[in-house]
Parts: sequence; C-alpha cells; structure tokens
Amino acid sequence: MKEKYIEVAGHQLYCYEWDNNGEAVVLFHGGLSQTSHWDAEVLPAVEDEFHPFAYDRTAHGFTGDRVGSLHFDYQVKEAIAYLETVVKEPAHLIGYSDGGIIALLLAIRRPELVRSVVTLGANFHHSGTLPLPDFDGVISAEDQEEYNRTSPDAPETLAQKIERMITIWRTEPELSISDLATIQCPVLVMAGDDDVIAHSHTIELFENIPLGQLAVLPGTSHGFVKEKPALAQLHIREFLEDLSYPVTRMPIRRKDFN
Repeated sequence: MKEKYIEVAGHQLYCYEWDNNGEAVVLFHGGLSQTSHWDAEVLPAVEDEFHPFAYDRTAHGFTGDRVGSLHFDYQVKEAIAYLETVVKEPAHLIGYSDGGIIALLLAIRRPELVRSVVTLGANFHHSGTLPLPDFDGVISAEDQEEYNRTSPDAPETLAQKIERMITIWRTEPELSISDLATIQCPVLVMAGDDDVIAHSHTIELFENIPLGQLAVLPGTSHGFVKEKPALAQLHIREFLEDLSYPVTRMPIRRKDFN
C-alpha cells in the first residue's frame, strides 16, 4: 500500500493506493471518519481482483479542513476531481454511510466515471435516518488523541466539526426518487437489520434504482462491516464478480426488466 498527500482540486488530499490487480475500486469512508477506520474490513473483498484506491476527504483524517467542506456538494465535487486526476478511469465505488451518499451522487452526476456502486448503510434523503441525538460536547479521550495525532487542524476543531456535521445530516442529502431512477449502473444496497437508516428508506432506495440489489445483514447495526466483516465481504465480492442483471427463479419486482 502507498499512502501520501496528492494535490487534488487545488489542495492536499491524503490518498491511499493498493496493488493494481484489475479495474479500479474507490473506497469512500463515512462521515467524521477516515480511511484507516474501515479499509481493513473491506479490502479482503477486492484486493485480489481489483485496484483499490481511497482518500481521506477534506476535513477528515489526515486531510485538513476547508470552507464548506463537510457539505455533500463539496464532497462530491472533490470526488469527481479525485477520479479524474488520480484514478483516471471509471471505477467501482464502495461507500460507507456518508461515503455511500457520495457514491450515489457520483453515479447521478457523472455516470461515465462509475462502473458500479456498493452502499453500506447509506441514505438518499436526510429524512431516512432515525432521530439523531444532540451533541453534548463530550468527546472520548481516545477519539481526541487520535484526532490530535492525525488531523492537521487544531485540536478544538474536532468538536466544531461534529456540530457542523450533525447540522448537515439534518438537512442533507436531498435526492429524490426521480434522481435515483437515473442511476444506470448496478448498485448493491447494504444495511444492518438494526441500522440507523430506517428499513423503509433502505428498501425505497433499493426499489427505485433500476439495477439495484439489496442485502440486509442479520444481527448487525450501522457498523455491520466491522460486526460481521466476512459476511459483508462475501456480498461485496459476489456482487462485483457478476454485475449482470439478476435472473431469478421467481421474479416479482424484476420481471418487467428481464
């Protein structure tokens, strides 16, 4: 694995790249998170057959903050620049939580850059999450220590970012059913059966993507990639191995598309 700062869209992003074994796969981490928090749980599904890439988005991990950087519009523009200047080919996108939202936005705005999408606990509208608690200002010593060690931003900015992000989660994203219908690549929608994303919203996401597939992992929460990594990897691997339109024995929802 190579990791280094690369200039993308006029600023420094902390980027990761693994050995090249095939088509590009880009991993998008969750909100208020970073690549190192979850790459180990997802890489086993793709590292043998694909060429994985990842980066810490602006204001996350090793990448410093910028004005407006936590909003999804900023982050999807940054993702487009990353795909165009670093990956340089259409890619399979695997996005956890906020990263899944960014992957969906990319598939809508720049479909020529996207081969397929895997969303892990993602919502397409802010109304799809269960009620979010207010931030009480308490940060664990472990989280603060990691932030002080990795982020180029001042220590006190962690609390500020949490407050900013929670405000954004209550108003973004705002994709519509008609937006989802424009996604023309295969999409695997994954969630935990005790996810923070409402089940009805996850199903709505799946049912309104023409080439959608759905997997709900039993006995898991929003953190299902860490709780049952082998099961999550199995679904990701099998999805990417065969992106053709599913042919089932008793088609119901898909029968009009065969």
